Amino acid sequence: MDFDFAASERAFISDVREFLTTHREQDEADGVFAPNREADSMLSDSAARRVFNQRLAKAGYLGMSWDEQYGGQARDGIYDYLLNEELASVGAPLIGKGVGCIGKTLINHGSERLKKEFLPQILRGETEFALGYSEPGAGSDLASLQLKAERDGEYWVFNGQKMWTTSAHFADWYWVAARTDPAAAKHKGISVFLIPMDAPGLRITEIRTMGDHRTNQVFFDDVRVHTDYLVGEENQGWLYVCEALDYERFTLYTIGPLRTKFEALVDLLKLTLRDGQPLTTKDSVRRGIARLACDVETATMLQRRVIAAALRGDVPTVEAAMCKLYSTELGRRLADFALDCLGPMGLLRRSAADAPAAGKWEHSYRATVVDTIGGGSSEIQKNIISRRGLGLPSK
Repeated sequence: MDFDFAASERAFISDVREFLTTHREQDEADGVFAPNREADSMLSDSAARRVFNQRLAKAGYLGMSWDEQYGGQARDGIYDYLLNEELASVGAPLIGKGVGCIGKTLINHGSERLKKEFLPQILRGETEFALGYSEPGAGSDLASLQLKAERDGEYWVFNGQKMWTTSAHFADWYWVAARTDPAAAKHKGISVFLIPMDAPGLRITEIRTMGDHRTNQVFFDDVRVHTDYLVGEENQGWLYVCEALDYERFTLYTIGPLRTKFEALVDLLKLTLRDGQPLTTKDSVRRGIARLACDVETATMLQRRVIAAALRGDVPTVEAAMCKLYSTELGRRLADFALDCLGPMGLLRRSAADAPAAGKWEHSYRATVVDTIGGGSSEIQKNIISRRGLGLPSK
């Protein structure tokens, strides 16, 4: 497989890097470019980051792979990938859910009304979305969701709860999967809706993860939404959710941050002394670095397979699962290796004056656990690979 980019793609990367260099000179740059935030560095959760997204939009970087009739440029999806790699490598917010899983699902399945309302806002970087899938009893087993949506004339009425909604505290709209036919089999009877986050009866409660990352639980108490905000067909939501999750894994799981972290760790180990010698002179450390260097290249290959499948017009379900599983588990292995090498000093948090790399690796050790769960846990990715990729039975 040829991993080299074409001349036009290399030129695009150069243009993006020039754009980022210019914007890193802005006064608010420290809040926009924040790679040490780990799992939540992709989020547009501040005013400065939303302004940055609007600048991306004005530069023509949002919706590049959308058809021209929807305001896009009909460019190959690889340009979305290349943009996200550059954004992720410097800790800037990614083009994310609006352009990827929500925008593309609306293009494929949404009504003309929803397309006219939301697609222009997405292209201008004017709106943010939260994904409402998981529930207390339906995390990895998403088909077991119980949030109830009942028809009442021209409205749907929602009652129940969602968990682990990362963007709920700053998003404008909620992309929600709800059960609209409780008598149907669990993969049937699910529908998808768009709900304004300020809808009466919607209540958001903060949850802090072990990686200092905010997520939320959301409660629905007779939340009323007009029928216009049903996405696609009633009771076909499982199809849309699966498709949107594939787009999410394709859009959000980049390799750039892994490579950047690996290179930063090698540089740190070169400067860290044991018995008067750099750690990189130790055979065990050198072997560990070599293994991780191979792992980073493997993760790159898996990500390229996702891109190749998408460019063929396929939905890269298995490829995305393989990439997501491998790359997020690699993030944990990087953090484990860093703490093994740094010893007790590596356990110091950012608040400690003597913490190596300002506590980056202690934080990474905690934060990378979140990566293996969000967007479908590692166990779910293994199930997808075994069933859809290898054809193994479900039981």
